[in-house]
Amino acid sequence: MIITFYGVRGSTAAPGPETVKYGGNTSCVHIELESGHDLILDAGTGIRLLGKKLASKSTAANILLSHGHWDHIQGYPFFAPIYQSDREIHVYINAEKGHKLLSTLFQQMDGTHFPVRVEDLPSNNFPKFKGIESELYEREGIKVVRQALNHPGGGSAYKIDENGASLAYVTDNELDPPYAVSTNYDQWVNYLHGVDVLIHDAQYTEDDMPHKHGWGHSLLSQVRQLATDAEVGTLVMFHHDPDRSDSQLDEIQIENQIYLKSHRAPARSLCAAEGMQIHLSKPILGGDTRIKIE
Repeated sequence: MIITFYGVRGSTAAPGPETVKYGGNTSCVHIELESGHDLILDAGTGIRLLGKKLASKSTAANILLSHGHWDHIQGYPFFAPIYQSDREIHVYINAEKGHKLLSTLFQQMDGTHFPVRVEDLPSNNFPKFKGIESELYEREGIKVVRQALNHPGGGSAYKIDENGASLAYVTDNELDPPYAVSTNYDQWVNYLHGVDVLIHDAQYTEDDMPHKHGWGHSLLSQVRQLATDAEVGTLVMFHHDPDRSDSQLDEIQIENQIYLKSHRAPARSLCAAEGMQIHLSKPILGGDTRIKIE
């Protein structure tokens, strides 16, 4: 699979001279499967540019939504494939809160808050309230396992396996929340153990606390520790705070390298940047998954 980052910010888009290097768009990650088909993780403002690329294709777009907060859905009305006649758009969501989540996704296109109403779209939008794992396996031949996020209002993490290469997408997740957890730390370690690539929310630093404790996001230090305990291959820090400048993220990259020198895992740690690509190649004869980063 080829993983491309189109939006890496959290909370709100942050364009400007201080965010040029890593990007200012909100959450959207594209996965091109071995078949050439497309899996999209969240529909933040980054999905607009992705839509331009996918407009030349005719295959279905499979979108997995983590939750319904604005920074994960506001790009959907600007996603070019939804304006293509009879284009199939499969939106997969957690069954437990599916109707409420779809309300935030589709009702933003009500003719008042956006000029085009969702019922007037020429594409075929297929919301999926259940069966994410089984339907995507049947449709695309990939294994998807969901896990509940620790986040106000709830949400879903996704672990995706294609022919032995694995990716986990865990955005908007608070590892040590002041409220009742949906998934405890040991469960996260077990869920993520040995994945080739972990994309995890790392929005806050210790300086952000305690003011933002309970807002539903993790500390950089907590995410490094989780990746180490879970023995992941590559950690990608994601959902950068809108106030985090390029120079500050550069400093975090240096901190990552210092951390890696004194710990066994992960093999590498990166801050997500728009346009960054990760190529995962399936293991050969029982070897390790090959990873190439561009």
